Amino acid sequence: MIHGARVKALNDAKTVRGRYVLYWMQQSQRACCNHALEFAVRRGDELGLPVLVGFGITQRYPEGNERHYAFMLEGLRETEARLAERGMQLVTMLSPPVQAALALTGDAAEVVTDRGYLGFQRRWRRRVAQRAGCRVTRVESDAVVPVETASGKEEYAARTLRPRIQDHLDEFMVPLEQTSPRRDSLQMCSGSLNLARVAVLLDELRLNRGASPVSLFRGGAAEADRWLADFIRNDLGHYAERRSDPAAECVSHMSPYLHFGQISPLKVALAVDSATSGSNGNVEAYLEELIVRRELSLNYCLYNAQYDSLAGLPHWARTTLEEHAGDRRPHTYDLQTLERAETHDPWWNAAQREMMLRGKMHNYMRMYWGKKILEWMPDPDEAFRAALMLNNRYELDGRDPNSFAGVAWCFGKHDRAWSERPVFGKVRYMSAAGLERKFDMESYVRRVDGLDRDRQEQ
Repeated sequence: MIHGARVKALNDAKTVRGRYVLYWMQQSQRACCNHALEFAVRRGDELGLPVLVGFGITQRYPEGNERHYAFMLEGLRETEARLAERGMQLVTMLSPPVQAALALTGDAAEVVTDRGYLGFQRRWRRRVAQRAGCRVTRVESDAVVPVETASGKEEYAARTLRPRIQDHLDEFMVPLEQTSPRRDSLQMCSGSLNLARVAVLLDELRLNRGASPVSLFRGGAAEADRWLADFIRNDLGHYAERRSDPAAECVSHMSPYLHFGQISPLKVALAVDSATSGSNGNVEAYLEELIVRRELSLNYCLYNAQYDSLAGLPHWARTTLEEHAGDRRPHTYDLQTLERAETHDPWWNAAQREMMLRGKMHNYMRMYWGKKILEWMPDPDEAFRAALMLNNRYELDGRDPNSFAGVAWCFGKHDRAWSERPVFGKVRYMSAAGLERKFDMESYVRRVDGLDRDRQEQ
């Protein structure tokens, strides 16, 4: 089922005579459980036309680097093959997304696209809709409950968004029926990039080489499915109790795959919801993170134009941080020292190294990591920018709404005021002693050390 709330016309143009329906793929980089793709297939069948899928690769994606492109290209290679099995050609162009989409609209009867929540992603779609000579329709496929359906405004916290989402869950937690188009588009267009050899293509691209590809996480829907099945089989039954423990690593590892649209959040939610191993609140705890918390970040980036700066924080958080900006810091570090993981704090250093080595940091440690950057840098604004830069450079799921909301949370977003203290003011504080009371931190450090040894042996 493709609910009408997922579908929005982006212009007033009409369907025109054309050779195909174009699915301009950017966010939902997958051939399975993709509402935008299925909508395009149905429109193609109604018009008696095949579906052509187009994707534009910009070499200047904001803060993107070789690590991110390697993961994305691995996923696109698999998506290309899976689309071909269904009779659809993926045309991958080495062009900025807007240019790639417009280059393919000349022969399109109409255009269907997916949804992005960041400011530049929304601008891309507006430009295509303004300049395309045919109807452009956006179909939301990377939220379980469409953002505007859940709320028409920026929500204060998870507790205010949660009941709004729960009111609609039964309506949207419905499997998506997949069909193949009646007419195929295979070999319809030439000039698509050769995705067969990702390493060769990476060498040819003019990319920021600031972070190298990682070996543990490979891109693609098959890898996402493998990690998800492993999580449900081995970890879901302990999730509520062990999810916060950095040493246990009882997590699903879905965030990189969700960020690149290589797996559908609806697919993940349905798989977890139907799992028999998820008793004692484990399913509920996971769906809270996957749906409520993740979609809170979508809400934040959609409704707050300053999501990427300190100015996007609530008034109380900005005020208290400004009042304490001149407080004496017990330790101060510059960005380069932080990036090299050379602080006095072994737990923070381990978290930074984990992110650099494998492109992913444990969720609980990412909160501690961000709090300490606020504590150690000369002022809150510089700390906010440093946290975003490091996160977006090394995390596979960097530059995601979750990244912006997660960093902002460390500075008071989606939280309440706490007891006042130096540096933090009324923003929540986290301490090394708190980590040591709750978890076996030495075990966490040993796990990260093992990642370092594995890298050196490769």
